[in-house]
Amino acid sequence: MKKKICVVCSLAVCLLMAVSGCGGGVKEFAADTAASAVQNASGGSFAEESYEMEATAEDGGGITSENGIEPVSQNGRKLIKTVRLEMQTKEFDSVVDGISKKVQEMEGYVESSSVWGNSYYNTNNTRNSDYTVRIPSNRLDEFIEVVSGLGNVTYKNESVEDVTLQYVDVESRQKALETEQSRLMELLEKADNLEDLLTIESRLSEVRYELENYGSQKRLLDNQIDYSTVYITITEVERITEVGERTFFQEIGDRFSESLYIVGVGVRGFIIGVIGSLPLLVVWGAVIALIVWIIRKAFYGKKWEKKPKKEYKIKIEDEPKE
Repeated sequence: MKKKICVVCSLAVCLLMAVSGCGGGVKEFAADTAASAVQNASGGSFAEESYEMEATAEDGGGITSENGIEPVSQNGRKLIKTVRLEMQTKEFDSVVDGISKKVQEMEGYVESSSVWGNSYYNTNNTRNSDYTVRIPSNRLDEFIEVVSGLGNVTYKNESVEDVTLQYVDVESRQKALETEQSRLMELLEKADNLEDLLTIESRLSEVRYELENYGSQKRLLDNQIDYSTVYITITEVERITEVGERTFFQEIGDRFSESLYIVGVGVRGFIIGVIGSLPLLVVWGAVIALIVWIIRKAFYGKKWEKKPKKEYKIKIEDEPKE
């Protein structure tokens, strides 16, 4: 009875506004109001109801209990944390082992890792390593504290990305699509002609595709939120770089010590290079000497043979006779 009264009142309002010669915009508004009232009285179309649900989700949905999503203040902020560390160490193997053990202990995992160095061309005989580690967010601070104690940290950067609004938007859209899917399934069972059946199935396939898309987005966000990312660069060195504030004279001493160290490394490298290359130098010297001898024999022949020394005889004159 109430629905019929609503329809009659709406139609009466439209008729009065049309007769009174109101502007076109008001007429359109009245017509839309009447049409929506009629559709609501008759049950309306499901497509328009779904559209209203999606509009509600976009305008601020997802954080109201009316849409089935709990307020953000109750769930907490959705944060993606990322940490970058650069370290120096004299004990490369122990640091690498310590990081691997700590990752396993905290139920994290190594996403990628690489080690290079310690080759013939690496005169310093040092190694480097890069790690990308995923650690549970609730144990991130503990992991960073332990790893920082394994070596000399020369660089540290922490960043936090707040994805709360993005997460809530994905959840609300997913909830609206799930509701639409369930209603489409009900309409599919009640469809009595081929045209309606094809229309419902087409929309149902679109809804399922969108649900899969939003589901993958939510899983990705959950993984990034639950597991923080830590990038670690480890460098093996012979001398640890001092960090922190230094006085004027301390800086002079550090520079002088560094210069002496560079000179010593250069001399050491030169001596090692010469002594290490002696076998090659001997072989190449023999090869060059053989080539020179062959050239001399082939192009000059006997000209290179040693000439005999001339013997000079001294003629002694006879003494004059008295």
